[in-house]
Amino acid sequence: MELLFLVGPTAVGKTAVAHELADRRGATILSADSMQIYRGMDIGTAKDKRARLVDVCDITEPFDVKRYVALAQSEISHLKSPILIVGGSGLYIRALRQGLFDGPGRDPTLRARLEILPTAKLFAELERVDPVTAAKIDRHNPRRLVRALEVFYSTGQPISALQTQSPATDQPAPAFCLDRDRPDLYDRIERRIEEQMAAGWLDEVRRLMAMGLEQNPTAMQAAGYRELVAHLHGELTLPAAVAQIKTRTRQLARRQLTWFRHEPGLRWLTLRRDEPAAETAERIQKELNTIA
Repeated sequence: MELLFLVGPTAVGKTAVAHELADRRGATILSADSMQIYRGMDIGTAKDKRARLVDVCDITEPFDVKRYVALAQSEISHLKSPILIVGGSGLYIRALRQGLFDGPGRDPTLRARLEILPTAKLFAELERVDPVTAAKIDRHNPRRLVRALEVFYSTGQPISALQTQSPATDQPAPAFCLDRDRPDLYDRIERRIEEQMAAGWLDEVRRLMAMGLEQNPTAMQAAGYRELVAHLHGELTLPAAVAQIKTRTRQLARRQLTWFRHEPGLRWLTLRRDEPAAETAERIQKELNTIA
């Protein structure tokens, strides 16, 4: 069994390159995307229907990295083909490459108390009880802040002290991170959002709202969904919502790149503006041949 990771920020071109690599290597693609796991969140997540570990739960179901690792490990242990793990969710990638601590389960009562607090207050409290985690966490992500505080209040120990489990994979696997010059990446983000809107993203959000999207705080963190929900509630004009989606998605890409820069052992590839996916796949193939 051969294992390979392909990671990078949103809209960098991972899916097209993954398809080229999978075709060349006879590989099965496993998604490492924390939002593509939800059924119905297709257009806004640029879901790769060819990948496994997409559409694994309903929009109202809770889902976390622990469940993802269990599903991914099951796939890895049963597949006989080479495996290509593709995504931009840094925590999912880290959990598979470096391991995941056996933290406490969800505490619905505690979570309910934390989730009503402003993000700034959550971060201030985390700085007080776990400054190590606070120094590296995304302070604008309430889901991550709530989980870190939940762990502390449930165990009396900071999450940073508990993240010491052994790796989820038995041996280091090659891992490539795709990157682009910022103007190129931002242009791709804007074009993709415009294409997603033209493809019916707003109608997708309308359907998901009827299915309970707003009651799932994790799903509502997906870039763009919150803004389109606000538009459908009359809180934003559609042009203002789209502009906010573009801004928020650029911010997401920057956070993803910052995360991956702190991940050990990644092989970085900067793609040219018009570089075909087949050429990128060939570059990766050549590097793999040198480390085989």
